[in-house]
This record gives sequence, C-alpha cells and structure tokens, in this order.
Amino acid sequence: MTLVLDAAKSASSAEAGSACSLDHYLTQPDDSMDGRIAAARERLGSTAIILGHHYQRDEVIRFADATGDSYKLSKVAAETEAKYIVYCGVHFMAESADVLSRPGQQVILPDLNAGCSMADMADISQVEACWEALERLGLADEIVPLTYMNSTAAIKAFCGERGGLVCTSSNAPAAFEWAFARGKRILFLPDQHLGRNTGHAMGIPMEEMVVWDPWAVQIGPLHGGQTRDRLAASRILLWKGHCAVHQRFLPGHVDELRAKYPGIRVIVHPECRFEVCQKADALGSTERLITMVEEAPAGTTFAIGTEIHLVNRLARQFAPEGKKIMSLESSGCLCTTMYRISPQHVAWALENLVEGRVVNRIQVRPSVKHWAGVALDRMLEI
Repeated sequence: MTLVLDAAKSASSAEAGSACSLDHYLTQPDDSMDGRIAAARERLGSTAIILGHHYQRDEVIRFADATGDSYKLSKVAAETEAKYIVYCGVHFMAESADVLSRPGQQVILPDLNAGCSMADMADISQVEACWEALERLGLADEIVPLTYMNSTAAIKAFCGERGGLVCTSSNAPAAFEWAFARGKRILFLPDQHLGRNTGHAMGIPMEEMVVWDPWAVQIGPLHGGQTRDRLAASRILLWKGHCAVHQRFLPGHVDELRAKYPGIRVIVHPECRFEVCQKADALGSTERLITMVEEAPAGTTFAIGTEIHLVNRLARQFAPEGKKIMSLESSGCLCTTMYRISPQHVAWALENLVEGRVVNRIQVRPSVKHWAGVALDRMLEI
C-alpha cells in the first residue's frame, strides 16, 4: 500500500506552520496566483520542476516545465535532477514518479484529492482475491498479470512480483506479446476497453476475452462472473474497469458527426468502447493523437475522442492551419479528478517549498516501490 495517510499528515502539519492555510488560497481568484507562482518558481530555480498532464486545465498547464501523458511525464520524472517534483496530474502518476525517482527527490501532488476513477476500480484487495480464486481453480500458473499505467503502485507491484509488467496504451501490443511468450493467458488490469481493443487488434477472438467482475468473486459455480471452463478457455481476462471520461463516447456520436461533416477524421483513445474504436479512423495514445493532428494536412477536420481540455487546446493551437478540431461528444468530456488541481493548489505547494515546507508528499512503501519498479523496468525493456 502507498503512504497516503502519511502524505495527508505531512500536508496538515505543513499547513499548521504556514502563514496562510490552503483554504485561504482557495478563496482567491485564479489570476491572482499567476505572479505568486512565477515568483516562487524563480526562487526555487532548478530545485523544483512542475509536470503537467495534458488533461490539466490551461490555467495550470501553462506553468508546467514539461507536459505529456502519464508515461512521458514518468520518464521526465526519472531523468530530472530536480529535488522537488511537483506533479500536476493524479495520484497514480505521482506514485509512479516516486517509484522512478532518485534518492533524495520528493514528489508532491498539489491536491491529494486528485485521483483516478479507473485506477480506483482495481483495489489491491480485490485483485488479490481474484488471484487466490484463480489459484484455487488451478489457473494462476498459466497467467501473466499485466497492468495499465493507470493503476496504483500496489497493483503495479502485484504484477511485478508475479512475473508481469506495466504497459501504456501505445506499447500494450508489445506487452501482450511479451506476456504470451511467458504464459497461456493474460490478466489485464484495470481497463477492459484497452485490453479488448488491444487483443482484437492482435487477432484474438472476442470469445477468448472474458470479463472478470471483482464484485462477483464467487457466486455459486461462477468465479468473477465466469464459469471455470470459460476462464480456462480464455486467453485474456479483462478486469471490469474503465475510464469514466472515455466510456462516455458512444457509436452514435461517430455516426452523427460523420453525417454532419462528410470526410471528418475520427481519432480516439483506445480506452474508448470497442464499438467506438471500430468506427474510428484511428486509435492512439494521448501523445499519438497529438501527433496525428500535427501531421495532418492543413484544412483537415477532426473529431477526437478524449478529454476536453486537450481537445480544446489542440483546436486553438491548429486553428491558424485551418484545421477544425472538435470533441467527439458535443458537451465535452471533462476529467473531474484531474480538474481538482488549480492554480491555488500549485501556488500553495510552491510557496511552502520556498519556506522550506514540503506539503502533500507522495511516498510509496519500500516493498511496494521495489516490485512496482520491477514492473516498470520490464516495460522499459520491451
């Protein structure tokens, strides 16, 4: 388990010793933080680095020293010499940064409430119960556990300790091939859609991919909602989890936009439903979606199935090239947990660092850190 409680205590003690509590910061308007953030960054110099995930609001990401998806930012975190890594993302990302960090480095999450609904869908106790059930059924020895980057450090460690690894949306096919070379089937956590879309692209029949329901570990003859024969005949066990943002995109959204904009190019993240991905022109990780837009001819019209902050940012960036970019879903899909981090949180974290206080430090327990590091290292090797 991660030291979430320790991080919370660190935040509380630091607040008590500061001139202004976080609550005071949160009462101030966004633009009043700009000068304070800039001043704190100048005073901290190279001792601190701010990382900003693509889904962050513009008011935060404009202060980032590096932007990217969770994998890219984890690499930046692993390579930086900065003592303080201020991670404007969500909890599992900050955990990965801590796992990959050097001795003496400290990772800070400006708001401890910035979580990930997908990562929360694979609780370590549920995953351990699943594995115990598979052991009782005599199937565990044939399974290689893989987890998506969007998972807790505890889940990454679980996979690392049992011969598995971590993957991203871009290297999932390579991770699957690696796993199949070592076992008969895969347990894929926590996003069923990425697992299904990856398996289908590799030619694995849909009937050989079954969903494990963590809320139905054993009900009568069913295990995780499946019979033993069904589990034994499968090649991929898909954890029943999903991204709350990407699951909102529906096949009908694709049909509506194609009818309204003939020739529109639909590109979506592989966390979207299988039916949406099948109707899209291309799938890609967050970084890959950006590259597709960058490389498209001037005047191309895109509908993008991913978080609205990134879509809007791309629309503004490429408007001068005549590229029309819109969300696949008209009301836009906001990552509410990512949105929790505000300029006020960033200013509070930085100004505390200036005063010698570390707030909201994210630390992963040493035993978990070891095996999570093993799983991440295996990912880098492939």
